[in-house]
Amino acid sequence: MDYTILMLIVMVAIMYFLMIRPENKRKKKAQEMRDSLKKGDTITSIGGIVGRIVSVGKDTIVIETSDDRVRMELTKWAVSSVGVQSGEQPEEKKEKKEEKKPAKKEEETQEPDSGKSDWNPEL
Repeated sequence: MDYTILMLIVMVAIMYFLMIRPENKRKKKAQEMRDSLKKGDTITSIGGIVGRIVSVGKDTIVIETSDDRVRMELTKWAVSSVGVQSGEQPEEKKEKKEEKKPAKKEEETQEPDSGKSDWNPEL
């Protein structure tokens, strides 16, 4: 009975340190970034819109998205990052994709079908 309770407590502790705590840290860091937004910062929204902040309100920001002075109002929670995000993947993911590519090339280099099929319309 004592081991069961001890194991349950250990499992809850492991879940806290592996799942809950890192998520709370990530949320706190994102909130601090959004609270520190100021005029002139270049941001990327969750939807991928890049712009320069023109004004900052309590819950919203106004950004200028191009040289034509197109302005958009966004809520602060829609800001993904300060700066322009690149579409590049981390190094680990690039290596995995490169490993998969040669396998596809081998399949493509196989001889094409001779046009004969096993299907017989008389059956």
